[in-house]
Amino acid sequence: MNRRTFFGSIAVTPAALSTFAAELKPVRVPVVDTHTHCFAGKTDARFPYHPRGTYQPDQPTSPEFLLKLMDGAGVGYAVVVHPEPYQDDHRFLEHCLTVGKGRLKGTLLVFCDRPGSLEKLPDLARRLPVVTARIHAYQPDRLPPFGKPELRQLWKLATDHGLAIQLHFEPRYAAGFEPLIREFKQTRVIVDHLGRPFQGAPGEHDRVVRWADFPNVVMKLSSLPEAGAKDAAELPTIIRKLADAYGAERLIYGGGFDEKATPESYRGERERLAGLLNFLSAEKRAQVLGGNAAKLFRFGTA
Repeated sequence: MNRRTFFGSIAVTPAALSTFAAELKPVRVPVVDTHTHCFAGKTDARFPYHPRGTYQPDQPTSPEFLLKLMDGAGVGYAVVVHPEPYQDDHRFLEHCLTVGKGRLKGTLLVFCDRPGSLEKLPDLARRLPVVTARIHAYQPDRLPPFGKPELRQLWKLATDHGLAIQLHFEPRYAAGFEPLIREFKQTRVIVDHLGRPFQGAPGEHDRVVRWADFPNVVMKLSSLPEAGAKDAAELPTIIRKLADAYGAERLIYGGGFDEKATPESYRGERERLAGLLNFLSAEKRAQVLGGNAAKLFRFGTA
């Protein structure tokens, strides 16, 4: 084979070269904040707070404000976590998700031991772009019915409608959830706020760390103590322990958005977490800060 014949044999068309170049081009990993709260405030009569709400913020944090900050801070997508002031009234969440136009997805809050509440889940799951059903266990007088059929019914109903279970709890209540985590092995479980390591005894949080043995459990790195706060000194150790247990592929990020946030402070909180993850490669940090959540919650695809 002469030189001309050799090079002719490996020639490619411009279309093939374009395809090859596209394959080599790095894929941008979106930033996804998986924990934002929005409130209409006390003056918007369309979206009143629920009488059983545990608190009632005065100031609004509208979805328009959230989207503006997301643009300024380089956040592609976010999850609006339906907050307790609205209890199982999801009208404001629906408003937020409509304004979000695909950039926002949401969580549901229903109560399996409250008449008429659990029955709302199927319709909400069909109509809204929601991804999880959230369960709280941190106030002794408002605990879920551990060990009773009603809690299992909520877990199953969420599973049947394609939702993950999102747990916000103090570590002392972790044992009550374990039977259902074991039973519903295919149901993704999201643990909020590092599993709240600063509440309770250290051994109680160790149990939450060991939940990494359940392949369906994902840890959310959110609600970090403010820089300079007493507990903040423990953050590097806690985050390293969680990363070693769960692996970067089962960590997601949330935080930095509230009524006082600016694009700079919002980005700064994310960069603070990235600094605490500096033992990971840049690629793995990008997955924690958005890639994992984009895949888990199907952002950009549905």
